[in-house]
Amino acid sequence: MKADQQKVTRLLKTARGQIDGILRMVEEDRYCIDISQQLMATEAILNKVNKEILTAHLKCCVSHAETQQEKEEKIDELISMLGKIMK
Repeated sequence: MKADQQKVTRLLKTARGQIDGILRMVEEDRYCIDISQQLMATEAILNKVNKEILTAHLKCCVSHAETQQEKEEKIDELISMLGKIMK
């Protein structure tokens, strides 16, 4: 992985902490909207991590592909991934 590992790790640990908090909220039978807000905050962090990783993929893996065919395959992988995200 060519993304900034420290940044990705920090964000993922933050998301993990938020998920632990959400689990506690569910166990404590907290207000639904409060739980939903925390879920959306966690999703935003995960989306930020994914953007960081996909950006690094474009800047490194795709741009440094040795052949045009390899570059096209990596671009197709990315397009396929984005299709899954946008469903």
